[in-house]
Amino acid sequence: MSDEKKGKKGMAIFGVICFGQMISIFGSAMTQFGLMIWAWQQTGQATSLALIGFFAFAPALIMAPIAGALVDRWNRKITIILSDLGAGLGTVIGLILFTSGMLEIWHLYVIAAMVGAFGSFHFPAYSAAITMLVEKENYERATAIWGLAGAIGGGILGPAMAVLLLALVGLSGVLTFDILTFTFAIGLILLIKIPEPKRAKDIGKGIKGLFKDAGYGFKYIFKRKSLLGLQLTYFTSNFFGNMGMILLAPMILAITASNELSLATVMAGMGAGSIVGGIILTFWGGSKTNKILVIMTGIVIEGVCQIFFGLSTSVIMWTTIGFILAMSGPFVFGSSQAIWQRKVPANRQGRVFAARGVIAMSAGAIGMVLAGPLADLIFEPGMMEGGNMAMTFGWLLGTGPGTGIKLIMVICGIASAMTALVALSIPRIRNVETLVLDADDPKAILEVFKDDLMVAYKARKISKDKLQSLYEKKKLKLLPK
Repeated sequence: MSDEKKGKKGMAIFGVICFGQMISIFGSAMTQFGLMIWAWQQTGQATSLALIGFFAFAPALIMAPIAGALVDRWNRKITIILSDLGAGLGTVIGLILFTSGMLEIWHLYVIAAMVGAFGSFHFPAYSAAITMLVEKENYERATAIWGLAGAIGGGILGPAMAVLLLALVGLSGVLTFDILTFTFAIGLILLIKIPEPKRAKDIGKGIKGLFKDAGYGFKYIFKRKSLLGLQLTYFTSNFFGNMGMILLAPMILAITASNELSLATVMAGMGAGSIVGGIILTFWGGSKTNKILVIMTGIVIEGVCQIFFGLSTSVIMWTTIGFILAMSGPFVFGSSQAIWQRKVPANRQGRVFAARGVIAMSAGAIGMVLAGPLADLIFEPGMMEGGNMAMTFGWLLGTGPGTGIKLIMVICGIASAMTALVALSIPRIRNVETLVLDADDPKAILEVFKDDLMVAYKARKISKDKLQSLYEKKKLKLLPK
């Protein structure tokens, strides 16, 4: 088969995967929206909504290194199916509890944790699968299409359909529909073939080897200072970004007197922005020479949008700002994915991408934990009429329900934008695309070969004489003592 036909076949398979995920995300978004509204009606507190996000986030972070190691060990098609099946099981449990009248807030925390744990396999497995299916020149385009599937299913269709189904059939109908959608997505995955990379020689065996593999991704990143700097940028921007955006829903619900349609409208606007951004990136294909500038510009835009979320008071403005913020997302994510997919060998991407996710998102989890209590206990009371913060910021943001969250939004937006500007001023981060070799570069391949030799030598699979001979044959320096 010619490279052109192979590339077209890979894109076709990738298209089927994306369609299945769009349907599954559609159902999941409806469930998330429905349960979020239910939780707000039960408590009326931002903390409850933030904790649901945290309990989905934290297990994913804890499990990510192990998940990444298993992705590089297991068949990736089976891994994707198990990930989707485990996440769908959470919806089944939620439906049983709700229809039996037993559902409580703490149940949502447990379900979110379960979904998050299984979801930890999702990102490294799908990212590695894309690398095997799509040619290097199309990484950003493929990531944009993947993002489009999420935006259409989760951003546009999910919230809108959730509002309709909640009115017609209630939360039980929403949960039932979600079960049907993830069943459909799994069925599609079963019908296709996902190519497998050659198993990496440094993969360990047994439980001891699994934990060693789990740490490999971190070692890989920390060894490459430019990639580490890029990840630390995400770490900081995610802290401020997640702290603010996890409070978007409670802010809107507080200011609009729990108007579900207002929240759905803003979320639909964000979904539309993701779609427009994804379409532009799909046709453009991304920057060929300066992806890092695209990433940092996108982070600045997202920070500025957070500021204006806090300064605005109308649904129309929130929807417009959400559209702009979400439109930048595909460019940030797509450019970032392209850099990492180019730099990391395919048979190591499960472990490295999992570690990458942990570094970037762990700060987001901290932000989620802090966001709810900060809003409910400090900023919201402080921005009420006569509050200590209202005297300083009341002229700008007003006073009353939701204004404390608006102040958090403004602070986090300023910090997030500044993070990107500082990162651009650091040469090691700004020049990451040239400082780190592509995985298919002969020098990079030789470096991986050297690492594998050392692993084999330490595991006593080859003798020191054999190691010395191979080093001399490849003209490698720094012979082991």
